[in-house]
Amino acid sequence: MMEKSGLRVIGIETSCDECAVAIVEDGSKILSNVVATQIPHHTPYQGVVPEIASRLHTEWIVPVTQRALDEASLNLDQIDAIAVANRPGLLGSLLVGVSFAKGLAATLEKPLIGIDHIRAHLYASQIEHPLQYPYLGVLVSGGHTIICRVEDYDTLEVLGTTIDDAIGEAFDKVAKHYQMGYPGGVVIDRLAKDGDPHAFLFPGPKLKSQLDLSYSGLKTAVINQAELFRSEGAEATPENIAASFQRTAINILMKRIKRALEETQLTRLAVGGGVAANSLLREEVQALKGVEVAFPSPKLCTDNGAMIAALAYRYLKDGVQSPLTLQTMARVKAFKKSYP
Repeated sequence: MMEKSGLRVIGIETSCDECAVAIVEDGSKILSNVVATQIPHHTPYQGVVPEIASRLHTEWIVPVTQRALDEASLNLDQIDAIAVANRPGLLGSLLVGVSFAKGLAATLEKPLIGIDHIRAHLYASQIEHPLQYPYLGVLVSGGHTIICRVEDYDTLEVLGTTIDDAIGEAFDKVAKHYQMGYPGGVVIDRLAKDGDPHAFLFPGPKLKSQLDLSYSGLKTAVINQAELFRSEGAEATPENIAASFQRTAINILMKRIKRALEETQLTRLAVGGGVAANSLLREEVQALKGVEVAFPSPKLCTDNGAMIAALAYRYLKDGVQSPLTLQTMARVKAFKKSYP
């Protein structure tokens, strides 16, 4: 168990298309948080191209790390541990970050900690707005939509998840179809502010599990059947489509969140992931009565190294580290204790 104060952890995040490195002291003081976005390189394809993502990570990981050190006014000898996202994500992208982290750990003879990307997103709000455990955790991103009971930083129970598309994926695909722009979540949120959320009355899913979610049907309705759901007299403008789609997508999620809070009797809620930056979602969640709510700041919603380093600090305090044989995993089938 590490009891040293002023413990500095460098966090490396390359699970998808953001090349991110951050340095966090004592689990909450962010000394630097550098995110090199690949959005301009993927915009022509209106989505992340795995091969491009991994190649850019290979080119950028060293200069991004150096920038993080420079912004923190530190050198590598002043780093106490190396943390890296090793699951889940794009395998080629993960391999770049994990290989680099292993090299740093071996060369510096410092502890290596492999971090679950999903747990890190669910922990991100704890950096700025600590909640007492247990709390209801909601992860909403391009690859994941999960509602879970979070018992502590390493233990969670999944209560509901998407049976098909993640909420962020639906945003991206709707935006791509209507050529609204990329990334879809940001563009739709912006367009929706000038649209009528009732112009199109899109349907929600009917599922056996009352806490699971589905966005494939909504996506199909918006892309292929929009005219069937247009309100009388409403115009089929990009703003109206965006507002109506966003309202339905967030309503689907909010119904499950409210039911989960009721069933678990939890009074604390943390939201993480890229879609946690959505303005309507924030408004709806913060309007919940009798619930203590924590959102990460926008810079900690998307993929970042700070959440990796902050969560790694908790493992270090408990004396946990990973071997240099640390493997990458594209998918995580089940949630349980990460480490022995």
